[in-house]
Amino acid sequence: MKKILVLCAAIAMAVLPTFAAKKTITVGIINNDPNESGYRTANDRDMKNTFTKKNGYKASFAYSLKNDEQIAAARKFIQDEVDYLLISAAGTSGWNSVLKDAQDAGVRVILFDRTIDADPSMYEASIVSDMAEEGKTAVNWLAGQGLDEYNVVHIQGVMGSAAQIGRTGALDEKVKAESNWNLVTQQTAEWNAETAQQIVQSVIDSGKKFNVIYAENDDMAKGAVAALDKANISHGVGKDVIVMGFDCNKWALEELLAKRWNYDGQCNPFQASYIDAIIKDLEKGKAPAQKTVIMQEKGFDAKTITKADVNKYGI
Repeated sequence: MKKILVLCAAIAMAVLPTFAAKKTITVGIINNDPNESGYRTANDRDMKNTFTKKNGYKASFAYSLKNDEQIAAARKFIQDEVDYLLISAAGTSGWNSVLKDAQDAGVRVILFDRTIDADPSMYEASIVSDMAEEGKTAVNWLAGQGLDEYNVVHIQGVMGSAAQIGRTGALDEKVKAESNWNLVTQQTAEWNAETAQQIVQSVIDSGKKFNVIYAENDDMAKGAVAALDKANISHGVGKDVIVMGFDCNKWALEELLAKRWNYDGQCNPFQASYIDAIIKDLEKGKAPAQKTVIMQEKGFDAKTITKADVNKYGI
């Protein structure tokens, strides 16, 4: 019996250092304001549900819709000596200096949700949406509606963000190329429903004719529709104004299902599991299998969307 106890104690002592050596990975997560949109709320929730103590992480979060504030937060995380810096950038430019600081400090950087203008050697990986492709998919769908004339109220997101640049770019190209495509107005509502409503109300008050609302997220589309309803202007399938949004909030897809909206472009917010897998590989000394992971996304048409689509893809 004594020999068995001694053997058990020896095994325990051999195993104990293995458990003691298990490292808690520290991450500094820089994101946009979670109240910005339903997409951002889902994205933030996904990050918080993944980067937990139970999953081996100590996570700190910083939020801002302003690039300079995000960069300041990144510098603070670097000073705090986090292991990883996860960034969803408010703007695409201005990141080179802080990424160099992170590299010099041995802090590994992973981008999520949005791209930035920086050499790929400055970060380990990016898990992002192809915002330009989202814009092309939406504009191609709109072109397929076969209108004699496209008079578009274009409501943009935060200027300089990857989402705004991508979703704007495709529409700008089409308007430039086609004589029957016109921008009635092109203004930023910075993802905000109330501001979008004011923009559309101003167009209505001006008496300018329009037949398309191209809003770069669902919340702004919702605000635009509020202005249309107030003015008794019909919208949706077979109505006076085509309504387009992005992000695929469940409530927005239900608007398509009811045929009150016409189109919604998917933007997949669930990047955390990809980042987790990449970090776990890096901790084992394995380079990411892909430097850039593009989230799979699609567009939905009110004429073909199903209840199953709403339940599966709504966020």
